[in-house]
Formats: sequence, C-alpha cells, structure tokens
Amino acid sequence: MAERKLAYDTNNELINKTDNELVASAKDGSEDALECLFNKYKELVNMKVSKYFIIGAEKEDIVQEGMIGLYKAIKSYEDDKQNSFKSFANLCIERQLITAIKTSNRQKHMPLNSSLSLNIPVYENDEDASLMDLFNSKIAEDPLDTITKKEYYKFVGNKIDEQLSDFEKKVLSRYAARRKLCKNSRETRCSCKIYR
Repeated sequence: MAERKLAYDTNNELINKTDNELVASAKDGSEDALECLFNKYKELVNMKVSKYFIIGAEKEDIVQEGMIGLYKAIKSYEDDKQNSFKSFANLCIERQLITAIKTSNRQKHMPLNSSLSLNIPVYENDEDASLMDLFNSKIAEDPLDTITKKEYYKFVGNKIDEQLSDFEKKVLSRYAARRKLCKNSRETRCSCKIYR
C-alpha cells in the first residue's frame, strides 16, 4: 500500500519519506523524523481530542495524552503488519485518551482532583499569608493526647467524688476558681481582688 509523501517539512531529507520510513528513522533515534511525525499527526490528535473531556483537565492536558498515544504508536509500530501507520496511530491515540479518562474517573484519585492547595493566599489581597500559615502545628494537639487527658480528668474527678466530703469539694472548687482569677490578673496586670 502506497503512503502519502510529506510536502510541508523544512528538512529536505524528510520531504520525500513515507510514514514507514519516518517511523523507522524515529525508532533509530532521529529526532527530526520524530518531530516530523508529531507535526504531521498533530491534526489527527486534535480531532480525536475534541471528542473527549476529562474533569479537572484543560484541553492542553488532553492533547498531551493524545501525543503520548502517538509516541507509543511510533515506538511500537511494526511495518510488516497489514495496517498502515495512520490507522495504527489513530487506534493508539484513541486508546490512550480512553485510558486517561478512565484513570481520571477512578474514585481513588478523587481526593487529588477535588483537593484545595494549602499554598493559596488566605485573602485575595494578601499574597504573604497562605492557608498553610493558618495551620500552626504547635497549636494542633495529638488526638491520643486529647483522649489521654480526658481519661485522666475523668479519673481525677471520680477520685475527688469518692474521697472528698461536700465541704472539701466546695473549698477545692473555690481554690481552683481563685487560681484562675489570679492567672487572669497576672495576664491583665490587674489585682486579683478586682476579680472577686
């Protein structure tokens, strides 16, 4: 089967080569032949890409997937088979696009596709502060520590109920309240008597 000749390439050596010859040259490492095939079949890729949509992807991302399919076609084409390179490239491009769509629709990628960057600015006008700055690791407490503290406070509260009389509990409660008042007075630099 005769293949079309290239008529638009600037490299004189590649102008008269068929697709099979260009593919063979590309497999041998000719970057010019590879680029020539990319340029020749870019319209085919764009035509295929116009039929597909990937959530969260731009058109250039889908074109890139199509070009990956074309590259795979170039690397794996065998000219001794009955199909022409164009029909083989068409099939590889379409399969690559379908694989990309299936991969993007998998539920395991949902957190990545719907996530929010922590490096975006908190406020529109403030470029310096990001969401990451809001999440100070010193403020966040380990959940195990929180549970341990709750269990400890519950244990101490039960022991107080078991061991102390009602009068002793009132004294302890007032003592704790006084300590809080004195702590507030130190922080506000006021006398403890003001808070009574």
